[in-house]
Amino acid sequence: MTNLLGGRPVLGAMLAGMLLLAGCRGEKKQEAKDAPSQMAKDAPSQMEEVIAVHDEVMPEMKTIANLVAELKPLADSTGQDSQYAVAMQDLQAAHQSMMDWMQGFGNRFDHEEIMKGKALSEEKQAWLAEEQEKVEAMRNQVLGSIERAREVLEEARKGADRE
Repeated sequence: MTNLLGGRPVLGAMLAGMLLLAGCRGEKKQEAKDAPSQMAKDAPSQMEEVIAVHDEVMPEMKTIANLVAELKPLADSTGQDSQYAVAMQDLQAAHQSMMDWMQGFGNRFDHEEIMKGKALSEEKQAWLAEEQEKVEAMRNQVLGSIERAREVLEEARKGADRE
């Protein structure tokens, strides 16, 4: 979802809207003045976008735990180099990635910045851009490890059905 504005699709939409509104005449002038501020209120901030990715991925920690529990007996019986063990290790690494991201994020930003929209310094704004990249990478790792584990387990089930 990135664009030429450095991964801020909302900013691009806001700029386009502001340019469109600037061309309005007559009684629309007051609406044009109010609309950009309303758009800013309605559009999610970068912090909200980062938190939304976290909130999307967090419930998957239970999925990871369930898949690890399902893979463990298979991994134990087939060895640490088996596809089951590798899938389980990928899940565990994804879980650790989430924990590490949360800790790092929490160390960089305080509650007011995260939950209340407190203004960020330039340095923290740069950190937030880094954190957005990190949280998206973490999401891809979590969702990818879950998908691969499910595929491995599905293959195991198909193999068991043939026996």
